[in-house]
Amino acid sequence: EVDIRKRVLRDFNKKEEDFSTLREYNDYLEEVETIVYNLTNNVDVIATNKTIEQYKKENKDLILKNKSKIGREEMELEELLEEEKQQDEIRKRELVRFEQEEKKKKVRVKEALIDELMFSNADAKNILETFANSVQTTKEEVKVVPAIRATQFSTGIKFGRQRQQNFLPVPKIEEGPLYVYEAPRQPTDGPLPPTWEDLEVKGYINHMESEKDEHRAGGYRSNISCLRALQEALAGLYHVS
Repeated sequence: EVDIRKRVLRDFNKKEEDFSTLREYNDYLEEVETIVYNLTNNVDVIATNKTIEQYKKENKDLILKNKSKIGREEMELEELLEEEKQQDEIRKRELVRFEQEEKKKKVRVKEALIDELMFSNADAKNILETFANSVQTTKEEVKVVPAIRATQFSTGIKFGRQRQQNFLPVPKIEEGPLYVYEAPRQPTDGPLPPTWEDLEVKGYINHMESEKDEHRAGGYRSNISCLRALQEALAGLYHVS
């Protein structure tokens, strides 16, 4: 039935605007359905074919005109669909590349922040403020997305940013609140242990064995063992069961 319908509609290609009244157009559609039904079910095949031939003779010029019109419309539609497809592919590639770059930037920023907090002698609050300002500047730069190079079909149809200047949206990056440093608070249930500076100033470290070079290579310091021992000694002294 599908093949028969396609073959019939190649000639019975009138549109509503080809008729003076809606009733005439509906009668025409009903006639087309009758022809398709007869040929599909072998009903009055000879008479139906004669009807088709008579119609083709009487409407020869209009059939050719509509075929030419349909051909142009189909070609334009195919080009528009191809244009949309290529636009979508370009947009997807750009978004994937953009998101990958943003992820890499975030990782690099986090790693740099961690390194700065671990190895810098600067105040942690100042370090965090500096990195926060850097992140904000990066966000402002992200808003400027490079334009897509325009591509042109052989028929002259162009696509890219010329038709739609804002075709490529900036992907929304979910960001939480900026990190605010807070000094860790450890409930000791006992006297507060000395601060990191007090370990040397007040002589606590004098009772610890100095670390060796191979220990320092792994990040070990005698201050760490000293402070840990004092924390364990003082923790829980105020505890009452």
